[in-house]
Amino acid sequence: MFTIESESHTQYTFLSLFSGAGGLDLGFEKAGFVHTESSDILDIAVRTLLRNRPSWDVFQEDVREYTPSFRKDLDVLLAGFPCQGFSLGGKREASDVRNTLYKQVIRIASVMQPRVIIMENVLNLRTMVHPVTGKPFATQIAEELAGIGYTTIYQSFRVSYYGVPQTRRRFIFFAYKKPNFRRFRFPEPGKETTIRKFIYDLGQDTSIVLPNHNPQWGFKSYAHTETNEPYSTSDIAVPVRFSRTASEGNPVRDFDSPFPAVDTATVWGWALGNIVATRIEKNRENDMYVRNPESNAKLWRISASRLRPFTAREYARLQTFPDDWIFEGDNKRDIQLQIGNAVPVIFAKEIAMSVRNILEYVDGVKTTLKPDVQPSLFDFM
Repeated sequence: MFTIESESHTQYTFLSLFSGAGGLDLGFEKAGFVHTESSDILDIAVRTLLRNRPSWDVFQEDVREYTPSFRKDLDVLLAGFPCQGFSLGGKREASDVRNTLYKQVIRIASVMQPRVIIMENVLNLRTMVHPVTGKPFATQIAEELAGIGYTTIYQSFRVSYYGVPQTRRRFIFFAYKKPNFRRFRFPEPGKETTIRKFIYDLGQDTSIVLPNHNPQWGFKSYAHTETNEPYSTSDIAVPVRFSRTASEGNPVRDFDSPFPAVDTATVWGWALGNIVATRIEKNRENDMYVRNPESNAKLWRISASRLRPFTAREYARLQTFPDDWIFEGDNKRDIQLQIGNAVPVIFAKEIAMSVRNILEYVDGVKTTLKPDVQPSLFDFM
């Protein structure tokens, strides 16, 4: 059972916008913060939050029409505003309406006046320019926060150096009003995290019982082949990529490296016995399912004795959600959407511990400020 250790409770409060499946929220809760409200526009996300924290105040709202009811002495405002308009996985259109939703964070912050604002998004905010001002979005957001009295620092992170077993990159804003917060420091990187402790057990033992986990061999695919050939009992199942077959990277992964970034679209799974990964020339004139007839890229094809897709729990492990966090949804797509869009929980806790560190220093709870924050503790029980 994969778990994340909870730190001692504090009186510091947080309120969450664009909460999704709760990665940021859960990270701050694990760091000892007190939840006040969460909101998201998606029904499935609200259902997930309430399934796991029925005592929380969770609102299904369009953020443009939402004003939190909790207004008094808020310590931290969290906002993982939508990244699809900025992400390399999308069209990266500067005029995408979702790219302006950060303005709702600023609107709500101007009303609530939190001591600290934490905003999270993708790395491309550094380079993608605002369609009106021509400034990088990161600069534009910092300037608009300054307009309501906040000083902003920001930093990019490769989360595999912060306890998360994937190479996902995130961009974090820390905004504050009072000058005694200027000594805030983001967490320092540690050793790179590999996937072995997170999913090896689930790949080898399909009898493990967990929420959102129903592993079944027998992957049906036009591109990849389950041969049903005999295989040795000493063979181990290894992770493989089933989609994005034109990728340059080999689809067969090892356990002693971090995983590529988990997203909402890429399909991963397991291969066991007599595993062969080859690249073929695709006949783009006569073959089925030709998506890009102008391409000349070779495509990966996998064959193995047994194949199966990842379960939602395996994706959730790579995003460092504890095994008791249950995802609601009407189908697999609903659940993968929530998991892929989430902030990895252990990384969220790392950020939260840095915020807790500066709050306790400013409030005199501690007399010295740590130069960095120790990595989160996590365990399998």
